[in-house]
Amino acid sequence: MKFRAFLKTARGRFLVCAALLVLLLAAVLLSLCAGALKLSPDRIAAVLLSGEPPIQFRILWDIRLPRILLGVLAGAGLAVSGTLLQGVMHNPLASPGIIGISSGGGLAGILVFLAFPKYGALLVPAAFAGALATALLIYLLAWKRGLSPVRLILSGVAVSAMLGAFGAALLLFHAEKAGGILDFFIGSLAAGNWTQIGRIWAYMAVALTVAFLLGGRLNLLALGDEVAAGLGVRVERTRFLLIAAAALLAASAVSVAGLLGFVGLIAPHIVRILIGSDNRFVIPAAALSGGLLVTACDTVGRIVMEPAELPVGIILAMLGPPFFLWLLRRHSYEP
Repeated sequence: MKFRAFLKTARGRFLVCAALLVLLLAAVLLSLCAGALKLSPDRIAAVLLSGEPPIQFRILWDIRLPRILLGVLAGAGLAVSGTLLQGVMHNPLASPGIIGISSGGGLAGILVFLAFPKYGALLVPAAFAGALATALLIYLLAWKRGLSPVRLILSGVAVSAMLGAFGAALLLFHAEKAGGILDFFIGSLAAGNWTQIGRIWAYMAVALTVAFLLGGRLNLLALGDEVAAGLGVRVERTRFLLIAAAALLAASAVSVAGLLGFVGLIAPHIVRILIGSDNRFVIPAAALSGGLLVTACDTVGRIVMEPAELPVGIILAMLGPPFFLWLLRRHSYEP
């Protein structure tokens, strides 16, 4: 008990964030080493610094490194998105995957992919528009003299199922492009490249900055709208900014990695169990834990069936449901 209390102090929270950063860097290094071509850390450093031999340099620089960085960015984005949604909607089960925001962004991204295949730069704005529209729709459906957690989850599941049906119809009617659409639905980092990183990093930087700056106000929203307003928070404006940031983070991740489920549910809860519910600390720690989770799962998927691989979305889908059921069975959440 003393150790758990220590973790919720400023020093303990700093140590948890530092430990998560070390684990993330270790996971990145392990992922660089693993694969059909196994390389030691010393060899990786030598190849990246010298560019020789060319084939190893291309494997590391053009394939593994952008894939790993995309996993870190996607995991961080989804984890912070889940943190914001859980705070804004006062529901510990809210996440971009469960309430349908990822599905909305994904469907919009698929429509742009089919209609304008040569304009990849449109993917993130389109996915953001779809994710934000879905978030606002679910929020309105769940609102009835207040926001009901049960209505929120039920509305999200219903909207997500409807959007999934539209996506399945697109898959059926565009069978010639089924491979790319199927990878999108499963969730995969196999096609990661530097171009995709260039498309999303600025969007993610803006959304993460908004999330970090509004962490304190998110704490006040948890006290209730009237209390928050009495403490000087512009409630509706703050709520909209937080939902928009959550939608942009989820859309950025979905546009490059597809529908990665449960990251926005698992990572924030692990962090809250460790360091408490102060969102000023939960948000950066969730970003690190989300990046770690996706990187670790992607590495496992690459090595468990060598030379074939399992998409990271399948590994996450194996981990997510047991964790979700465990959350449902918890009688109380200990902040």
